[in-house]
Parts: sequence; C-alpha cells; structure tokens
Amino acid sequence: MKLFPLFADLTGRRVLVVGAGDVAERKVKSLLSCGARVTVGAPRINAELEQLGAKGQIALITQRFDAQWLSDVWLVVAATDDRELNRRIAELANDRRLFINVVDDPELSSFQVPSIVDRAPLTIAISSAGSAPVLARRVRERIESLFDATLGSLAELAARYRPAIRAARPELRGRREFYDWLLDGPVAAALRSQRPEEAETLLQAILQQAQQKAEGKVILVGAGPGDAGLLTLKALRALNEADVILYDRLVDQQILDLARRDATQIAVGKRPGEDHDATQARIHQLMLAHTSQGSLVVRLKGGDAFVFGRGGEELQFLQQQGISYEVVPGITAALACAAYAGIPLTHRDYAQSVRLVTAHCRPDNHVEDWASLAREKQTLAFYMGVSQLDWLSTQLMRHGRSGDTPFAIIENGTRSNQRVVHGALKDLARLGREHDIKAPSMLLVGEVTALAPTLQWFGASQAA
Repeated sequence: MKLFPLFADLTGRRVLVVGAGDVAERKVKSLLSCGARVTVGAPRINAELEQLGAKGQIALITQRFDAQWLSDVWLVVAATDDRELNRRIAELANDRRLFINVVDDPELSSFQVPSIVDRAPLTIAISSAGSAPVLARRVRERIESLFDATLGSLAELAARYRPAIRAARPELRGRREFYDWLLDGPVAAALRSQRPEEAETLLQAILQQAQQKAEGKVILVGAGPGDAGLLTLKALRALNEADVILYDRLVDQQILDLARRDATQIAVGKRPGEDHDATQARIHQLMLAHTSQGSLVVRLKGGDAFVFGRGGEELQFLQQQGISYEVVPGITAALACAAYAGIPLTHRDYAQSVRLVTAHCRPDNHVEDWASLAREKQTLAFYMGVSQLDWLSTQLMRHGRSGDTPFAIIENGTRSNQRVVHGALKDLARLGREHDIKAPSMLLVGEVTALAPTLQWFGASQAA
C-alpha cells in the first residue's frame, strides 16, 4: 500500500478520539499540540484525560460509542481494545467520508499517524504505511541525530523574514542560494551557540546588501551506471540546486526523482541511428540558452562524463563561450558493473592492468592497436560494444588472444534487472545472440572474469 503524504491543518477543527486509555492519551496530546479541538468518548476515562477535561482542554463523553459522535468532526481516531467496535467506527467514518486512524490496525485505517521528527515549524514525518512501525521508529532515530535542535529556531526566523527575503531576492535562484547560506552560514552557527540576537542581526545585515544578478553556470555531473545509491553527495546536491537538468537516455528514473521537483528536466540522450553530432550541437545550444538566462544547469551524464561521455567536448564549448562550470565525477560503468558482477578488474594472479576501450569513435579516427589489446594478463572493458560482439571477438583472436579466454557481459549493470552472461571468447557473438543481450551492457574480457560465477553477489548469472 502506497500512501499519499499529507500534512493537515487541524487548528480549531474538531477531532474525535474513541477510547480513553494510555494509547488514546498519547494521540490526544499529539492532536492538542497541533491546535485541534479534541473530543474523547469512552465508558471509562483515564486519570490524565480526566484532568485535561476538567481544565477544559478537551471535551469528554463518558458513554459507549454512538454514531452521532461522528457529526461535525474532521478526523477520527479509534483507540479502543475492541476490534469489532473499531471496525464499526471505521465503516461509519468511511460512509461519512471521514479520515480515520484505527490504532495498530492499518487494514481498517484510511490514514496513518507517522513517526515524527519535531523541529517545529519544521516537521519530518516517516511512515511505513502501518506495515513496519519498528522500521519507521529506527529511521526516525537516525534522522533525529542528523538535525540540530536549533533547526526549528532557524525555520521560525526564516518564516518571520520571508517577505523581506522575497523582496531582497526576487529571483528564484538568488533566494535558493540565500537559504543555503542561511542554513550553512553564520546565522545557523549563532543559533547553535544560543545567540539568537546575533543571528537576527546577521540576517538583517545580509538582507540590506544589494543582490548581484545570478550568473549562469553548468555543473557536469556523472550519474553513475544506474543504481541511484552510487550517486556522490556532490551529485545529489547539484541535482537539488539545479534550475535545468539536461539528462542522457541511460540516466535511471530513480536518479531523476532525486532532483528538485520544480527543476526543468530535458531529455537530450543520443539514440542509435541518430546524427550524434547534431544531437551534441543541440546540447551545446541548450546549455548556452539556459545559462544566458542566469540558470544553473546540471548536465547529467551516465557513468562518468570524462570516460567516453564527450564531457571534454562540452567543457571546451563552455570555455569558448565564457560560461563557468564545474565537474562532479561519477562512477564509470566498467568499475561499477565489474564490482556488481563480482569481477576484480585487477588481480595479482590474473591481470596487472585494465584497458577501457570504446567500440565507437570518430569515423576518421578508427585506429585500434589490436596486438596490444590481445595481450594476456590484462582486463579489457569494452563500452558500447553490444552491436559489435562478432567483430570484437574476431579481431582479438586474429591478433593472438586465445579463443578460450573467459569473458563476461553485464547487462543493465547495478540495476535491479542486472544479468551477467559468462563464456569463452570464441563463443562471444553466439552467446550474445542466444541470450539476446541488449544495451546498456559492458563487455569484460580477461582471465579475471572467470572469477565471476563464484564471486558474484548481485543479480542473475548465466554461465555458458
């Protein structure tokens, strides 16, 4: 069950809690902290709730449940120890289109109460859709340790000065950069040192300074081979700062989902059969157009941009146009695919070097040193070679590489649908056809690949 995350404004709104034991008490206190008008109904009321009722903080109904209690309420919590009664309350609430939480019973609930990290007004909610509350609690414990207690004070300060910040920083990118400064700079440091007056003075001073117009910039980011968990922290930060993201065809959707929700995402990937030079020229023009408007552009490329990714050509263009840039390296496919297939690219018994080779290059620069590539005791990593398996294996064997040399093809390396095909070089083309190998795939040739069947730990393995 996938839940839609929702934060509800309950200020002044009536909420019914059926049940008056310890569990109900916890729910009531949480609701009161959000400003709800709480009514508690049960035949017996515990002492703490009776005191809240005596103080006029909640309304009490000391009776058995009656359907009339559901009139004029916004939300219902069933916290009794009678499942049949909870079921009846849930059915009646659903008939009235009221959201209901039945404590510890996700099947009967139309909303769940999440685990909360409270840095009011900042609230972080964690939900497992009611299926694993212990897991939600453990996640909450980890998040609690990440955020300083003064984050709430910083959020309150930012809320009070929001109109002034908006007036002083009318451009969206300028405001984002300002909030980054607010979170990471001296204002936050002053609050952590319990100096709130100094923090406010620093904030006022920076708002009085004239804003410089934001200059366009490109961050060339390597997205890795697919698994979003292999993104670097710098890559993740760039995705969350970007105004525009120009992404390649092989960038996984899970990675794009980590980007800012309001960033403009433009697919610029090259496809087989297309004029790649024309596509590259379009990418250059898009970078120029968006940076000229002051946007921060993330050029998101699969693997590493500097390993057969034409990243150097893009930087040359940016340098010629006077556009500022930076580079965030990514994990290239050879390293990641080999690791996920259990293949050490070097091993003192089998391989003393690694060669990264592309099966595609400029038509006027098609030169290969096959004699060198065919030497033993090295690992060859071929990029973009799926359509040329016959040619690659023929050339290697013609120049001296044994047909019994082991190989491994890793298809969709690091992704959930990864599979690895093993075999001998002489059978490479045939096995590629039989197993219907598709791009993206990485071809590894060399003695180390024979270790994969015993060392592989991820995905499916198909040994010939």
